[in-house]
Amino acid sequence: MTQIDIRRQHGHSIKKAKAAVNETAAAFAEKFDIKSKWSGNTLKFNRPGVEGAIRITENEIHVTAELGFLLGMLKPAIEREIERHLDAHFR
Repeated sequence: MTQIDIRRQHGHSIKKAKAAVNETAAAFAEKFDIKSKWSGNTLKFNRPGVEGAIRITENEIHVTAELGFLLGMLKPAIEREIERHLDAHFR
């Protein structure tokens, strides 16, 4: 399994950070057919070939994911897409 581990500092309230993560999750759901569900301040997501979470703390967004073999070959593109969304909401 190929792993993604991205951390980003933020200065938003947890409520505002969750709203931004929801927008990102909606975009990824539409584009990649990813299902997600909140558990406290962690958004867990999955689809065949990927499983991960976005954890929100008072000052950090932490994205982790495990990619299956086929999606593992697309890791750089997937990381760029995640970074692009994080930049849009947390810079």
